[in-house]
Amino acid sequence: MTSPPTSPTSESTPSQTASVTAIANQKGGVGKSTTTINLGASLAFQGERVLLVDLDPQGNTSSGLGIDRTQIASSTYDLLIEDTPLEDIVEPTSVRDLFLVPATIELAGAEIELVSLFSREMRLANALKDAREEYDVILIDCPPSLGLLTVNGLAAADEVMIPIQCEYYALEGVSQLIRNVKLVQSNLNPQLEVEGVVLTMFDGRTTLSSDVVEQVRQHFGETTYRTVIPRTVRLSEAPSYGEPIEAYDPMSRGAIAYRELAREYRRRHGRS
Repeated sequence: MTSPPTSPTSESTPSQTASVTAIANQKGGVGKSTTTINLGASLAFQGERVLLVDLDPQGNTSSGLGIDRTQIASSTYDLLIEDTPLEDIVEPTSVRDLFLVPATIELAGAEIELVSLFSREMRLANALKDAREEYDVILIDCPPSLGLLTVNGLAAADEVMIPIQCEYYALEGVSQLIRNVKLVQSNLNPQLEVEGVVLTMFDGRTTLSSDVVEQVRQHFGETTYRTVIPRTVRLSEAPSYGEPIEAYDPMSRGAIAYRELAREYRRRHGRS
C-alpha cells in the first residue's frame, strides 16, 4: 500500500466561519458517504480543518474511517436527542485535521423521537453553532431519504452538494430533493442554496456514463462540478481498510479525482 501524502505540519487555525455543506440525495448508492469521506480527507490534506457529521443510521462514513461503531460512547443520536455537547462526541480520525461526529444504529430511531421534540428541524443547526468557529469546513452526510434527519441536515447547512451517479435513472428523485431544498429555504433556512452537483461512478468505457454527464450538465449548467469521480476498485476497497482513498492509495484515479474536487470546492469558496 502506498504511503499517504504528508498532511500539513502547522496548526490549522480557521480564518473565517466554516462552510457547512450537506451532502444529500434521496437515492441510495450514489456516493454520498464516499464523497463525504474523501472530499473531507482531501480538504484536510490541503490544509483545512474539517468536521464530518454522519447523519445516516447506516453509519458508512463512520465505518469507512475505521471507527468501530460498537465502541462509540456518544454519537449523532446523542447530539440530536440527548443534547450532548458536540465536543463530547467528536472523534479524531487517522487523518490530521479531519474529525468526525459518528453515527450508530440508534440514529434510526431518531426520526420518530424527533417528532415530539421542540424545534425538531433545527436540532442539528443549534448543535453546530459553535463549531462554525472551530472548523474551516463542515460536511454533513445525509441519509438516503427526505425525512427529519435530512431536513435537520439541510436546516443546518449553508448549501447542498448533490452526488449523482453516472447510471440509468441518474436524475430520478433529484427534482423532489430540489423541492425540499426550496421548502427548507422558505420555512427554516433562507440562506440554503444548491452548492453543486458531483458526478460519481463514471465509467469511461460506456456510452451511458458519457450520456449521463452530458444530461446532468445540460440540466444543472455551471452548478455541476467539472471534476468527475470515476468508478474504481481502489475507491471501493478503501472503506474496508478504514481509510480515505488519499491515504489508502494516493496515486489512484479516485484519489486524484477527489483531490481535484477538493481544489475545486476550495476555489468556489474562495479558499485557494
